[in-house]
Amino acid sequence: MIDKFGNAFYLIIYLAHFIIVGSYAYQLVFDTKKFLKGRGVDKTATLITRFAGSFMIATVLMAIYIAFIRSGGVEATWAFFNLVFIMNVSILVVNFYTLKIDKTGLTKKTRNDGIYAPLVLVIISAILCYGLADKIYV
Repeated sequence: MIDKFGNAFYLIIYLAHFIIVGSYAYQLVFDTKKFLKGRGVDKTATLITRFAGSFMIATVLMAIYIAFIRSGGVEATWAFFNLVFIMNVSILVVNFYTLKIDKTGLTKKTRNDGIYAPLVLVIISAILCYGLADKIYV
């Protein structure tokens, strides 16, 4: 397993990234009521919340396939890694805009984890793209 990533560091941050994404996916899709209630959002947002979570599930499933099933591991998977990075940057920018500039729909329960979590994911995915470049751009 470690040999697919070159060393344990990249494997660990890969797993950390997709465990974080998987955690959010679980909350959005399977624990929706609690997720919405904790943020002061009405249950009518269930459909769009689960819609967003479905993209995260797809990303996690692809990450599992690449790491544990695909014989080539991360080799020649630049499109996946770049897409994940771009998605993370997009989420960060949109969430920052929503929380700090536009402020539409914010409640007393709105938290800044909508900025912090994507920021962490941007940093991790950038490290993965850069550190695994010799493998993913083959």
